[in-house]
Amino acid sequence: MYFTDRGIEELLARRGEDEVTIAWLADQLRTFVDLNPEFETPIERLATWLARLDDDLDD
Repeated sequence: MYFTDRGIEELLARRGEDEVTIAWLADQLRTFVDLNPEFETPIERLATWLARLDDDLDD
């Protein structure tokens, strides 16, 4: 188990029933980076990865 799995499991336990929009998620990621600028690169990579998930299906 990766260290991040604990955070993911907590997210699932606390918010697993929630429905959110991509716009809401983008706002939350921007706020997180504003508060934690040292995480700008990993958040950018996550956002890019999420944005391109369907690219593999188009090939």
